[in-house]
Amino acid sequence: MRTDLEIERVGIVLRPSTPELKALFYQVKSAFEKHGAEVLVDSISAGMIGVLGQEFSTICEKSDILVCIGGDGTLISLARRSYIYHKPILGINAGTLGFLADINPSETESFIEKLYTGEFRIDERMMIEGTLSNPKVQKSLHSFNDIVISRPSISKMVKVDAYIDKKWFNTYYGDGLIVSTPTGSTAYNLAAGGPVTFPLTDAFILTPICPHSLTQRPLVIPADFEIEIKTPEKESLVIIDGQEQYDFGPDDTLVIKKAPIGARLIHRVERNYFDVLREKLSWGQGR
Repeated sequence: MRTDLEIERVGIVLRPSTPELKALFYQVKSAFEKHGAEVLVDSISAGMIGVLGQEFSTICEKSDILVCIGGDGTLISLARRSYIYHKPILGINAGTLGFLADINPSETESFIEKLYTGEFRIDERMMIEGTLSNPKVQKSLHSFNDIVISRPSISKMVKVDAYIDKKWFNTYYGDGLIVSTPTGSTAYNLAAGGPVTFPLTDAFILTPICPHSLTQRPLVIPADFEIEIKTPEKESLVIIDGQEQYDFGPDDTLVIKKAPIGARLIHRVERNYFDVLREKLSWGQGR
């Protein structure tokens, strides 16, 4: 239980291109305003539903918590974009999956009441901090689920050299390599045959994508290792959480570390990760 979170300002972000979320937005807004909280909405979401908004950076700076109204993809994007502000995030599930955004619209008002009585918990999920560099430029990246090194087209393979703490570890030939957080283990990693990992674990999961060798297998390593990635032969792509994409060539280096601070997700006290797994992945059917 948490009783030390004072919620006086709330920043809301809605799933893009979904104006039908307007009614749910007003429901959430009203529930917070009953407790005297000021509700801010980012300018893109505001324009979509016809209300006044503020710049995303402004609502992150001013708000005590951020609220995502959408699906898991919207929450992942919000966690990555707001990383430097380290604000707790509440996900209201207006999507289909609900692994992360687990408060359903029907229970929104009752759960917001619990936020003011301390009946909630905050889980800190590990995030990835990446540095993509070459002799001319350096770019910092953050990822909530995974960083994927992928072939640039369906007709080509990619060669990926992986180093752990500066020492060459493996060379992957195939469609690419997924470097996943434990939270991301149930996303692309799972589809590629990687292991499901408890989300509060501190670990990296390295999963080859359709490797050109039957001996290549997923690997789980502690998060205090530094991973360095190179593609020495051909151009490839670096894809962040399936949402951002960067060119990655023979002159580039990608260094991956555990981010100093994780994403802080607000959940029900009684939320059980194994119950979520069983429900979302339909485990134990016919028992």
